[in-house]
Amino acid sequence: MMVRMDESLVAWLDAHADSLDADTLHADALPARLAQAGLFAAAVPEGEGGDGRALSAAADIVAGLAEHSLSAAFVYWAQRAVIACLLASPNRDQVRRLLPDLLHGRLAGAPGLSNAMKFLGGLDRLHITGTAAPDGMRLNGTVAWATNVRRQGFVAAIAVGGEHGDNPAVFALPHDARGVVREPDLDLLALRGTNTAALRLDEVVLDASWEIHPQARIFLPSIRPVFVGLQCGLGLGLARASLRAARAALDGRPSVLAGDIDALDAEIAACRQTLCAGLDDGSLRERPRDLLTLRLRMVDIAAAAVALELQALGGRALLRARSGGYARRAREAAFLAVVTPTVAHLKGDLARLA
Repeated sequence: MMVRMDESLVAWLDAHADSLDADTLHADALPARLAQAGLFAAAVPEGEGGDGRALSAAADIVAGLAEHSLSAAFVYWAQRAVIACLLASPNRDQVRRLLPDLLHGRLAGAPGLSNAMKFLGGLDRLHITGTAAPDGMRLNGTVAWATNVRRQGFVAAIAVGGEHGDNPAVFALPHDARGVVREPDLDLLALRGTNTAALRLDEVVLDASWEIHPQARIFLPSIRPVFVGLQCGLGLGLARASLRAARAALDGRPSVLAGDIDALDAEIAACRQTLCAGLDDGSLRERPRDLLTLRLRMVDIAAAAVALELQALGGRALLRARSGGYARRAREAAFLAVVTPTVAHLKGDLARLA
C-alpha cells in the first residue's frame, strides 16, 4: 500500500515547487516541513525512534514527494541516506548522539559519498585524505557535491583514505568542526533549493567518536542497496506527475498518446512493486544486477513520461503561463541521469557484472 502524504505538506510543495527548483528562498524551510510531517522516521526501527515500517515505506515517500517536487524528494533522500549510514554503524554512541536530531529535522544529513562510490568502482581517487594525529584523525580535501548542507547545522557522511587511498574509513563530519568550510551553493540549473554545495576540509581533526565505520570497502557496498533503492523512487514519482499532466492536457479527448500513457503507467506500477518487494525481502541486496537495472530503468521511465507530457501539451509546453510545470519536470528528469550513480556509472557497473 502506498504511503499517504500529509495534505498540508503537499499543498506547500505544490505552492513552492518552482521556487525550490529555481532559487534558494525556501531551502532552509524544506527539511523542517518534511520533519513536521514525520517523514524522516519512516522505515526506522521503533527501538531507534522510528515508526518500524518496512524500507519500502521510505521508497514510497521519495516517490510521493517527487510527484510534487524533486527538490523535496532529493533532500528527503539525502537525510534518509545519512540515517541509513548511522543505523548500519557499529558506533552506537554516535547513533544515540546524532540520530534523534536527524529524525526530528533539527540536524541536516548530507551524504558526501559520491566520490567514495566512484572510488570503489575504480572511477576516481579519494578526494579526502586522513593522517593520524595525537588528538584523532587529521583530514584534508574536498567534497565536490553535497546536498542538504544546511547552514543552520548539518552532518555529512564522508569517506577518508590514506595518502594513496588505502584503508578508507567512513566518518560523520560535523558542520562546526574547525577547518570545515561550506562553499556557496552550486550554481545549478535545477534543484537550487536543496542546499547543495561543495565542502572544503583544511586540517580538520576528528576523533574516533565521529567514525561511522572503520572499513569503507565493507561498509559502503552494504548500504549501497538502500541508497540506490530509495533513489528509484525519484524517477517513479516524477514519471507519475508527468503522466498525470499529460492526461490533464488531453482533457479526455481521443489521442494516439493514450495507449502509450497507459502502458507507461502500468510499467511504473510494476517497477514500484518489484522495488518495494525487493527492498523488503532483501532480494535486491542479493541481486545487484537487478537493482542497478531497475535504477537505470527509472531514468528512462522518467524521461519517457516527460516526453509524453511534452507531446500532449504541444505548443503550450513553451508558454510559461500554460506549461503547468513541464519545464521544471524536464530539468528534473535531466538531473536523474547525472546524480550518482550516473547513467554512465550504472552502465559500466552492469557491464562488469555481466
